[in-house]
Amino acid sequence: MQQATDFLAESEALCALLTPLSEADFDAQTLFKGWTINNIIRHLHVWNMAVDLSLRDEAAFVAFVAEMMAGVRGGKLPEFEASYLDGLSGHALRNAWIERAKDTATAFAATDPKLRLKWVGPDMSALSSITARLMETWAHGQAVYDALGVERQDTDRIGNIVRLGVNTWGFTWKNRRLDPPGEMPRVRLFAPSGAVWEFGEPSESGMISGSATEFCQVVTQCRNIADTALEVTGEVAHQWMDIAQCFAGPPQDPPAKGSRHRADRGV
Repeated sequence: MQQATDFLAESEALCALLTPLSEADFDAQTLFKGWTINNIIRHLHVWNMAVDLSLRDEAAFVAFVAEMMAGVRGGKLPEFEASYLDGLSGHALRNAWIERAKDTATAFAATDPKLRLKWVGPDMSALSSITARLMETWAHGQAVYDALGVERQDTDRIGNIVRLGVNTWGFTWKNRRLDPPGEMPRVRLFAPSGAVWEFGEPSESGMISGSATEFCQVVTQCRNIADTALEVTGEVAHQWMDIAQCFAGPPQDPPAKGSRHRADRGV
């Protein structure tokens, strides 16, 4: 699966960003819920471990989910993840995370994309599972790039996230127990390579056009739509971009306007 290769490439890009940091830098807060860089890398590592278990050892995955559910009851997910990893942090955490990412990518690359795997919510195909890990790595990585004051240089592998954003049009409404207010708006985006990616047909629902990177930032809720240069026309298109959510879990609102951005100077 190309998505496994793309997942690893995105992980390695984030790893290269972390390599020059001091141990103290890993405790710097980001604009994502006040999480530190350590919190973010722990989160990515724990859930890479989980998806690896879902592929290799279903019983162990079920046991992990039970432990996780008990651990976060009355607490917070970062606290459970820190405890689960025995406080692993800094460069030791970075090394463990990237090595597991390599193993996970190798395993998924050799897997039938249609294989059904258990997950915290509904079962997913292996293809969807590794695509979700790519999306999470890219989305949570955004907070790290922002905290370090670095503008990420995306590649066309974000096309996986664009497609996920488009494919979760219906989920965004269903997750909020709402009916879609119309047809999906047309989407026309410019890829990092300069290619044009188009989805949907012209309709009264409107259109979203502009940077593929900024579209990914909106559907992953890394940015408020008002903090992008995306052109949005039509009421339905505006409604979608106001609540778009391409990740699983309960409905979440996007960050407030101006609340997530690249730091003028990094940590």
